[in-house]
Amino acid sequence: MKGIIIAAGPSTRMLPLTEDRPKCSLPINGKPILQNTIELFHKNGVQDISIIRGWQADKIVPQNVTFFDNTDFWNNNILHSLLHARPKLENALDFHEDILITYSDIWFTDYVIKKLLDSNQPISLVVDTEWLELYQDRADHPISEAENVIMKSSGYVSKIGKNVFTKSIPNKEQGEFIGLFKLRPEGIKNFLTHFDRIDKQLSKTDSFQNAKEWQKAYLTDIFQELVDNGVKLHCVLIQQNWMEFDTVQDYLRLNQQIPHDLKQKLEKNDEFQR
Repeated sequence: MKGIIIAAGPSTRMLPLTEDRPKCSLPINGKPILQNTIELFHKNGVQDISIIRGWQADKIVPQNVTFFDNTDFWNNNILHSLLHARPKLENALDFHEDILITYSDIWFTDYVIKKLLDSNQPISLVVDTEWLELYQDRADHPISEAENVIMKSSGYVSKIGKNVFTKSIPNKEQGEFIGLFKLRPEGIKNFLTHFDRIDKQLSKTDSFQNAKEWQKAYLTDIFQELVDNGVKLHCVLIQQNWMEFDTVQDYLRLNQQIPHDLKQKLEKNDEFQR
């Protein structure tokens, strides 16, 4: 089984903490976010790991992984960043392997990855059904920023993306995509086929789904495209057991051991207010 960690973004909303390091290298209670992901991958049989680097690429240096560098990370977004690791996706397809793909800025537990591995669906997305509790007092990352999922009664995705949350639908039919998913060979083929179709039809600056520009599309944009074209995306439901670090506020709320050098950065930042 293969794994891909997407770690190219500059994480500007985490400044000043990320001015000299990628977000995934920030420690959470003493352990870097990236290290936690790699350890859980290894523990669950994912030995062939690739990391897509961009911002501060030279600071991402774990051993025994394959690196793909997205040198255009300022101009594209997470979907096109993932396609820098296309050779791994194609290799998994050729050898009939599953592949796990994750954002680099999420902290999840062994429970989460085991639930995902239990799914035998072609495309499986981890969705938190207790996500709303995590948004209490989260002023710098409001609900409108959540990558929400509206689910069909069958357990498949109906809608996915930002700004799809609605109070008119019961909470049990909605959740948040946490940024972790699995593609089996059939899912890899569908994913690449639709990506290539869209890439031939659109220029970099054409709009696509919720993205103003194709080159800046999110994964949730292509997921919605797949759903619109009849591809089933299975929801693996969890209840928390994960954390997202998108802003300085997130980091301070959820981290009990902030290193001295990072505290100094915050103290020197005139724009930061505790």
